[in-house]
Amino acid sequence: MNDDNRRIAKNTIYLYSRMIVMMLVTLYTSRIILEKLGVDDYGIYQAVGGIVGFLSFINGVLSTGTSRFLTFELGTGNMEKLKRTFSTLLTSHIILALFIVFLAETGGTWFIYNKMVIPPDRMSAAVYAFHLSIFAAFLSLTQVPYSAIIIAREKMNIYAYTSVFEVVAKLGICYLIGVGDFDRLMVYATMIFIVQMSLLLFYRFYCSRKFAEAKYQISLDKRILKPILSFSSWSMVAGISSTLSSQGILILLNMFFLPAVVSARAISLQVNNAAYQLVTNFRTAVNPQIVKLYAINDYQGSKKLLLQSTKYSYYLMLFMSLPMYFLADPLLYIWLGDNVPEYTTIFLQIAIVQSLFQVFDVSFYTALYAKGQLKENALISPMLNLLAFPVVYLLFENGFSPVALSWAYLIVYVLAGLLIKPLLIVKIVDYKWNEILSVFIRCFWVTVSAAIPSFFMNKLLDSSTVKGFVSELLLLVVIVVISIYTVGLDEIMRKKYRILSGLK
Repeated sequence: MNDDNRRIAKNTIYLYSRMIVMMLVTLYTSRIILEKLGVDDYGIYQAVGGIVGFLSFINGVLSTGTSRFLTFELGTGNMEKLKRTFSTLLTSHIILALFIVFLAETGGTWFIYNKMVIPPDRMSAAVYAFHLSIFAAFLSLTQVPYSAIIIAREKMNIYAYTSVFEVVAKLGICYLIGVGDFDRLMVYATMIFIVQMSLLLFYRFYCSRKFAEAKYQISLDKRILKPILSFSSWSMVAGISSTLSSQGILILLNMFFLPAVVSARAISLQVNNAAYQLVTNFRTAVNPQIVKLYAINDYQGSKKLLLQSTKYSYYLMLFMSLPMYFLADPLLYIWLGDNVPEYTTIFLQIAIVQSLFQVFDVSFYTALYAKGQLKENALISPMLNLLAFPVVYLLFENGFSPVALSWAYLIVYVLAGLLIKPLLIVKIVDYKWNEILSVFIRCFWVTVSAAIPSFFMNKLLDSSTVKGFVSELLLLVVIVVISIYTVGLDEIMRKKYRILSGLK
């Protein structure tokens, strides 16, 4: 195993350890928070936070650009340019953070009072939570370059430790919000803000002590800023559409339905996102190597790593998705008890299927990201999200169920993952269709070989009892693992696995 692969493996272990702790604690704290706040206050917090999330889509856009350029400069080894790049990026983030605060405080407050469905007696708490969310968004934006340099430096252990601290702190918040005779929503928003501030201070202290390039000097180098703005401007279009499909949808639901429906959507996405962390962590470990290989002109090595990692990303998501899909009802009951809002199960099941196609969308995007050419993607891919949003609005206007939005966005991700991203990487990064189709075909047969026996297993077993649930869960996991090993891996990979496992 060469040094790069060893580093990927080590970072993946750090990130998976982080994921396991975060998943367990996050799912548990979500249940406690839902109980302590109640369905309505939980939905209100998600909705007002959605406004800030919508306005701070620039955060995600700049995060992508920041990570790419810092990683690229590390790959080339030009340390002086890396220092100037970091300072320029941080200055630009501060300027944009101030701009977002202005937009949120002017337009967001009006939107809460005039457009959102919030009980009158909860309006003051909602506005308070909104203002704290704005300040948190400001801090989050100015934090991006520090987080990006940690990932670019592949210090995933620090990334893992701080994430574990965050979820453990939120676990403590669950029990503190019930102390004293205070408004629980306001106390919760305040404590979440304190946790975010603590993380910000730690990141800045650590980076400034460990990395020479992270010692900030006021700088706005136009030669560096120009390609970053060009890269980020095209990402911004994609960022708007992505925000519409996540935070914007929560706002749209709140315009037509009660806060309980917003809670159902938020809970389903939280469960699905916990599972998707398997893919996110794997890609976080692999992507810096893909970019660095491209930076030193090893295009074939970059391509090979991306295609292999795409298959494994899909297998990881399937490993989590299949049991969750068939056991959605009992899992939600175990997690939330009798507090499961209506529509949560169907929201979750459709989101799980959507995530399988999202794997291809996100993985293939890395090829465009490594090359730094996002124009075509920004002109084509986001149009699907932008078109889906008004379609969902019209469906709601005409009395359709809130589940209509899930079906609409499932179609979006199918088209993005199977058609649009493949077309773009073939045209722009010189990938071959037969290379991409081989990934699709392998993933398709793994899915079929796992889904068919899982379907009949689900019909035969009664998961409403503890024994039936545990039995079905274990059998579903075994089915997926066997399908991945026998159908998903080629003979070379199976041989490597047998050697690593000590099998002859």
